Amino acid sequence: MFLSVTAVLMLFSCAHGENPAIQVILTNKGLQYGKHAGTDWIQKMLEHVTLPDISGKVNVGFWCSIHYTLTNTSIEKCDLPEPSADFYPDATGLKTSMSGLSVALSGQWMTHFGIIHDKGSFDMAILGVDVTSVVELGKDADGHLSVSSANCVAQVGDVDVRFHGGASWIFKRFVKHFKKRISKEIENRICPNVEELIASVEYHLQAMNVSFEVDPAMAMNLSLSTSPTIDVSSLNLGLKGEFFSEKTRADPPFEAQPFTMPEQQAFMLSVGLSEFTLNSASYVYYSYGVFQRFIDDSMIPPGFPLHLNTSLMGPYVPQLPKMFPGLLMDLHVYARDTPMFSFQPGAVKLGIQGAVKAFAIQPNGTQTPLFQLNIDLTLSSKVWIADGKVKGSVSTDNFTLTLAGSEVGSFGTDALENIARKVVEMGLEILNKRLGRGLVLPRLKRAQLVNSVLKVQEGFIALFSDADVFLTDRGFNQQN
Repeated sequence: MFLSVTAVLMLFSCAHGENPAIQVILTNKGLQYGKHAGTDWIQKMLEHVTLPDISGKVNVGFWCSIHYTLTNTSIEKCDLPEPSADFYPDATGLKTSMSGLSVALSGQWMTHFGIIHDKGSFDMAILGVDVTSVVELGKDADGHLSVSSANCVAQVGDVDVRFHGGASWIFKRFVKHFKKRISKEIENRICPNVEELIASVEYHLQAMNVSFEVDPAMAMNLSLSTSPTIDVSSLNLGLKGEFFSEKTRADPPFEAQPFTMPEQQAFMLSVGLSEFTLNSASYVYYSYGVFQRFIDDSMIPPGFPLHLNTSLMGPYVPQLPKMFPGLLMDLHVYARDTPMFSFQPGAVKLGIQGAVKAFAIQPNGTQTPLFQLNIDLTLSSKVWIADGKVKGSVSTDNFTLTLAGSEVGSFGTDALENIARKVVEMGLEILNKRLGRGLVLPRLKRAQLVNSVLKVQEGFIALFSDADVFLTDRGFNQQN
């Protein structure tokens, strides 16, 4: 039961300012699903559990005591009732309870009474166990999600013990003494075991990486930026959601802006991704020099209307064949500033400020600067989920090409702009074919998103989804 209310949290736990760039919301529907998944897992795991030995003594009269040990105890059957699980704002956590749990056990007994030593087998029924636990959620100094036991209450209704073998008939008259002692022993062990399980979950949460490498240029920080918030219907985790350079650790020149995720109780979980996350990635790549490329004539397709030779550039830059006849050219294409994403209702926009510097290659290999063109481009895309894949389409909202500087004198740019537009259109055609085929939704470590819906809102994009959870026999120690 106590695993079930933390299982879903473990699936996702994974600032420049305190505003989270990513929000993960677990709804009551998700909590109840996690409860059912955890209950099924516990029911399966109980079949393989061997319980610790129970030892003690029972006083029978003023001078005599029977010393006993119950060993090799295993669960034969477990009547696991439906637990309840609720968000618990009073403790910023989760409250779970189970009433009427019954367990059938078997094992071996050993006793000594004075000089009498004996052993045999036993059957035990633990009846009417009630347990209530409150788990408090928080955030540690490094941004890990933390869990701790805020309260635990357990009560055992009754214990029925039957001894077999040996001289068990001698001890049957003392069963009521055993029952009372064993009942109290079991009752006293329940909450410490619950707290041990919660501590195990806490250990695994602390061991999780809150940042990870994406590629040699970039890593991502998914630490909690704020403490978890809980109301009666949902749990909200705010993550930093920032891409950064592991070399420079420089903060981007912009901050995450607050956004409010809409209530979607029809789905198990919601994930909101702000513009900041994508723009922080763009800033890292821009700072790292990724957004640039050098182009020479060997990279131009043979049938393309423009080739990088000064003698062939006359229709576009008339003075070039006269000033630098018969020379090959190089182009340096780069971003003048960080490409920036913006989320608007129904659309994702990308603004690109680029430039193209042209050089003539002299016979001795030196490069002579010719001119610089500035390109300002705005792309608009629509994204959606279909057939379990993220699909989309991209189009051009705005495209302008202007002469920013020239060492060969002024010239018109309309013809070059038309060529550049065709290049962009060709690139978008290839991209749209790939987006039309779609990208498979990422699978979490122990869950698969299903029934997912993607919506672009003002300032953020929201994913609403259900999930199929896959818990294993090895529980949280499973390594994939």
